[in-house]
Amino acid sequence: MAQVEKKVGLLRRTSSSKRPLKEKVVLMYDDIFARDDPAVTNPRFWDELFLMKVNLEYLEAKLESLDGDEVLKIKENINSLFHHCIQALGEEHQIRVVNALQTLCALFRGVHQKNKSATGFDIINMLMGFDKAELRMKDLMESLDSLLCGDSSESLKSLCLKLLLCLVTVTDNISQNTILEYVMINSIFEAILQILSEVSSRSQHGYDAVVLLALLVNYRKYESVNPYIVKLSIVDDEPTLEGMGMVVHQALTEYNRQYKDKEEEHQGGFLSALSSMVGSMFVADADEKLSVQTNEAILLALYEAVHLNRNFITVLAQSHPEMDMAATSIDPVPTTPTTPLGTTPPMLDLMNSSELPLDPNLQTSNLLITFLKYSSIVMQDTKDEHRLNSARLCLIILTCIAEDQYADAFLHDDNMNFRVNLHRMPMRHRKKNAVGISPSRPLVCAVLDLMVEFIVTHMMKDFPMDLYMHCVQIIHKLICYQKKCRIRLHYTWRELWSALINLLKFFLSNETTLLTKHNIFHMALQVVNLFNMFITYGDTFLPTPNSYDELYYEIVRMHQVFDNLYCMVLRVSTNAGQWKEPASKVTHALINIRAIINHFSPKIESYAAVNHISQLSEDQVLEVVRSNYDTLTLKLQDGLDQFERYSEQPKEAAFFKELVRSISLNVRKNVSLNTLSQDLLLKEFSSIS
Repeated sequence: MAQVEKKVGLLRRTSSSKRPLKEKVVLMYDDIFARDDPAVTNPRFWDELFLMKVNLEYLEAKLESLDGDEVLKIKENINSLFHHCIQALGEEHQIRVVNALQTLCALFRGVHQKNKSATGFDIINMLMGFDKAELRMKDLMESLDSLLCGDSSESLKSLCLKLLLCLVTVTDNISQNTILEYVMINSIFEAILQILSEVSSRSQHGYDAVVLLALLVNYRKYESVNPYIVKLSIVDDEPTLEGMGMVVHQALTEYNRQYKDKEEEHQGGFLSALSSMVGSMFVADADEKLSVQTNEAILLALYEAVHLNRNFITVLAQSHPEMDMAATSIDPVPTTPTTPLGTTPPMLDLMNSSELPLDPNLQTSNLLITFLKYSSIVMQDTKDEHRLNSARLCLIILTCIAEDQYADAFLHDDNMNFRVNLHRMPMRHRKKNAVGISPSRPLVCAVLDLMVEFIVTHMMKDFPMDLYMHCVQIIHKLICYQKKCRIRLHYTWRELWSALINLLKFFLSNETTLLTKHNIFHMALQVVNLFNMFITYGDTFLPTPNSYDELYYEIVRMHQVFDNLYCMVLRVSTNAGQWKEPASKVTHALINIRAIINHFSPKIESYAAVNHISQLSEDQVLEVVRSNYDTLTLKLQDGLDQFERYSEQPKEAAFFKELVRSISLNVRKNVSLNTLSQDLLLKEFSSIS
């Protein structure tokens, strides 16, 4: 009890022999925690309570300090406090509403902290009573819905969203939060949509609304019918979908801006100068300085929108002018949880405009471009758990995009060209910005660049197999679309072929280590079949006949890698063991690649001998290739242009469960530490009253 009293706000101190006086609200809390009904001795008790400034710290600590028997003794009073909080939400006096909302926050948090081991039903009984729970929660949700959709002040709406986020995240695993059953029954989905559809409310509350929706969608999503999933999947209102996209876009833009600022600050510093003198000795330190806290909550919201709602795909491609953060002085968005990253989009009226200004500091952008830039940042370093989760989620989102027909159409649209400058990881053999400014191309080129960049930069001891599988599958799905629609994309395919061959070389060099953790033969099969796609169908989607010649040139030039791969899989497939079957599949898949190598290698050697050339140039090899196609025999392989469509369950279910847990913990921490300032709220509503 002494510990609790230390936290109490004091009016004044008397002599050392007397105990300090308590705030009146604290005395009233003590009356609630006594056995008797406080309203018996003071009929105006509840009216007076909600005019008092809430002492959140004391109330929560008091709830946590109670033992089991004490809880049972005062259950009726706790039920009564909960009931009167809900009643106060309907009051015209705004201070009562503010204090009731904050008291409810303290009740939800305090009771759950005290009863972490208790069942959800025990918590419901303690807060509301079993017999009244359905009615109480119905009244609560209706009041919150009314406050969010009505003419309430923006501060009050913000506090309502904070309460809802508090309610959703009080348990580590939101699917174990039984109170959310009532939030499913008494939906606030329409209130969330209204916030997102209106420019003014979206700018102030959009971030919290989007995060809240993402969390509610993940409540028992695999166990029962979640109404928020059903409703989100059928939203077709353009302003609402655009509003959701705008919130996500601004949050990602703010992240990209912060990273760019840190990058420029670092490049101008002493460490950067020292690094350039002594090589890459300090690259690791540099990366640490450039790290910016990731935002999995907003990525989850983007994923759910892309995954569940096909209409949202159109939002990804909607063009608008993007401010050049380096050349334009815009005050950065405050990053406090009351205005989290992405809450207040700068230049919102400009971003909603359909007219593209002629300012040279503005360039056309869209949500997908911003997302690709964000992905290129978080994918650089996957050693940190949050960045690993973000990278995986980015790849899953791209997987959903790559298999959507409408998304593929605008990705490959030659009339929609964009300049996308992706971030690249510092490596010993290249400077970070060696590529320079990217040319204006269809967006699919940026997606392929991102995949190639990841493949090249993450061949390490702790091999991220899941991420590589997503990368290769995304590439495969894009090529399948190009083959199907006969789209001849002008892309530097050699960079992709080189990256894939180096990946196979990495498998060969680290076979023993990798096989203790991964089925590298499944990945090798995917990579080999990508080459088979180019060999079998390349004439339908490669940009020029010369591209097809270059493919054969690369296969012959790097024949040693394919030869060694064949030897490895042949060895493993002829021995009894767990990898026998997957290795034999790779053996079969290599038939055409080996046929190309065995067909052209002798002819190249013969050409060199006849012409007395010790080392042929690329042009000479290409000449040999072109003149010997007619005698090459290949086998038709079935199913190369078929792929398994993405399904969250069962493959990704465990990942999303842990991801939502992590997001929930982070949201809970922010809500509990940074609830709207009571002093500001009381000052605002005192002047209104």
